[in-house]
Amino acid sequence: MKNVALDKHQRPLRDLRISVTDRCNFRCRYCMPEEIFGPDYSFLPEDKILSFDEIERLSRIFVSLGVRKLRITGGEPLLRKDLPELIKRLNQIDGVEDIGLTTNGSLLKKFAKDLYDAGLKRVTVSLDSLDEERFSNMSGNRGKVKAVLEGIQAATEVGMKVKINMVVQKGKNEKDILPMALYFKEKKHILRFIEYMDVGNYNGWKLDEVISKQAIIDLINEIMPLEHQEANYIGEVANRYRYKDSDDEIGIISSVTDSFCSSCTRARISAEGKLYTCLFATKGYDLRELVRSNQNDNEITAFIHSIWSNRTDRYSDERLNHTNQSNQTTSHKIEMSHIGG
Repeated sequence: MKNVALDKHQRPLRDLRISVTDRCNFRCRYCMPEEIFGPDYSFLPEDKILSFDEIERLSRIFVSLGVRKLRITGGEPLLRKDLPELIKRLNQIDGVEDIGLTTNGSLLKKFAKDLYDAGLKRVTVSLDSLDEERFSNMSGNRGKVKAVLEGIQAATEVGMKVKINMVVQKGKNEKDILPMALYFKEKKHILRFIEYMDVGNYNGWKLDEVISKQAIIDLINEIMPLEHQEANYIGEVANRYRYKDSDDEIGIISSVTDSFCSSCTRARISAEGKLYTCLFATKGYDLRELVRSNQNDNEITAFIHSIWSNRTDRYSDERLNHTNQSNQTTSHKIEMSHIGG
């Protein structure tokens, strides 16, 4: 491909995550703690968020640079009005091989059929516990397990492939690891455990609150023996493990204890239209200003190519040194609510 973009570590640009809103109806502590994102918090006004026309235009440009996978995120993306229309438009871009959506699932029952009809064939649902009380506590007393499970069921019934993401945090929900594994093994959905990460600036992250990949594997393996599986593709973020008694599997995203920076192919566009080359980035590049100026597609393409080709990000590789120095980096990072993880 003529315009294919490679960064300084020869990592190609293959995946683009697009945040369509910074708003969410949950207040999960590891993402949007209530004391920060309270009733007086100023979310982005509508004119500061990329329009569907702007998102489609940028997506076409990124595809010309090698992107093949798009993922819609938030905030909670299903709060964005007429989201199925955006899915339909993105699905018509020549070169897009896959479109995904990450959601908390609370509104999925309502929108599942429209999303599927628009071309969305897979969805990832965040669910940190099956216990109503623990889940309520972790979601800032905003979420109900029943509503999320109904959303998962609705997505399954219309034909979507569903994966579940569970952020595991010591002292909060480690007792849910086995119940979640057992439940979603029975339901035939892939469950992915995520090590608690230091995304954003307000979640109070501490290394000793991380439940490691190995600890999760050991716990499940005692009850349901596992065997490691090869990655499905270069750049896959989850380590895959198959239950030995079936073809069902789990995944573990281990950004803290087992960095995968070397194979990272992801760029992110935040809700306000900034390009970030790392989940833990401290600096973004304003694409909204470019698409609202008189710059043509070739000029914007050249700008994005330049940003990616100079990319050196390997934050997770370097995190341990940062942590040992001060327990938390001092740089101000982009909030997860703006780039969706």
